[in-house]
Amino acid sequence: MSSLNPYLSFQNNAREAMEYYRSVFGGDLQVSTFGEFPGMTQVPAENDLVMHSQLTTPDGFVLMGSDTPTGMSYTPPAGVSVSVSGDDEAKLQGFWDALAEGGTTVMPFEVPPWGGRFGMLTDRFGIDWMVAYSPAQQ
Repeated sequence: MSSLNPYLSFQNNAREAMEYYRSVFGGDLQVSTFGEFPGMTQVPAENDLVMHSQLTTPDGFVLMGSDTPTGMSYTPPAGVSVSVSGDDEAKLQGFWDALAEGGTTVMPFEVPPWGGRFGMLTDRFGIDWMVAYSPAQQ
């Protein structure tokens, strides 16, 4: 079995972002810091930064993230969106509302020409999201 999981890069706020995503999606969050693995950073002030985190949600989503240590190039995410979709409109509306809080709406979560509901936003951590509701086929 294989899986494809978004892995998000942050600069000094991965823990805050991943805890926020846990509040949005629920689930179990595992966090490892650079300080837990000697030699992973040469900057002692970065010991508490996130080397790796993984959020596993009740819906089966797996979202990973980390901080970018000094010495590694950090570029804010661009050109990629995390997409959340399904047929539970109320749940998707809840995800939308939480992700939009403090973020910027690019396209409101409304009815597009193809039906259902769809919206795009950039959350308060600079991550682009697409939320799509498609009613279950009867």
